[in-house]
Amino acid sequence: MPAASRFVDALKRSVRARGLTYAQLARRLQLSEASVKRMFSRGSFTLSRIEEVLAAADLDLYEVARMTRGGAGPRELSHEQELGLAKDERLLAVFWLVLNGWTFEEIVQGFAISRAELTTAFARLEKLKLIEWGPRERARLLIARNFEWRSGGPAKKAYARRAMAEFLQGRFDTPLELLRFESRELSAESAARVKRKLEQLVIEFNECAEADSALPAGRRVPMALLAGCRPWQFSAVNALKRRKNA
Repeated sequence: MPAASRFVDALKRSVRARGLTYAQLARRLQLSEASVKRMFSRGSFTLSRIEEVLAAADLDLYEVARMTRGGAGPRELSHEQELGLAKDERLLAVFWLVLNGWTFEEIVQGFAISRAELTTAFARLEKLKLIEWGPRERARLLIARNFEWRSGGPAKKAYARRAMAEFLQGRFDTPLELLRFESRELSAESAARVKRKLEQLVIEFNECAEADSALPAGRRVPMALLAGCRPWQFSAVNALKRRKNA
């Protein structure tokens, strides 16, 4: 996808993340809704119009531009990068915040970490080649936001069981929570279709996270998604199976 198209797509997702409809944006721009829709569908933006849209939606040009690079970079961390995060839980926490769009100032204001400590953490993340650290304390990820941890790698060995246990300790009874466990018998074709839908759900989850990363940290909620399926049968049922040598 050309850079201009990626920018328009990122701008569209950022406007949507602000909760703005085309009609609302049109009123702020003093245009017709049809004109705004046409502008986004054709990507026909002048520089001045982009500035007007950014101002109307209270968006930062840097944040929208950053989203156009969201898919860039390796999709898997190196062993050395994971090892650096696995050895230091506090560094992992800072990396998670940066990964989710927290700025240097937001981290300092929102968490029990001093400016000096955070400066050291950013420097270490840069040394691990996980971020590029530039002027005004801005950090650019050097890996894809939707990267995957190495199978059997240092990070999973250090944190996977603990993270899963903490996730499942919830009561799952608030409006933003849901936990369902279903076990039925399906054809191979239906099972493959369910698997594809779960894969698409994971993609949409990451797309929402990428769009919402342009929002101020105070308007975002930390969310975790657990999606999975596999051929499986409860051990109590397996115990009833007639043994072949019986």
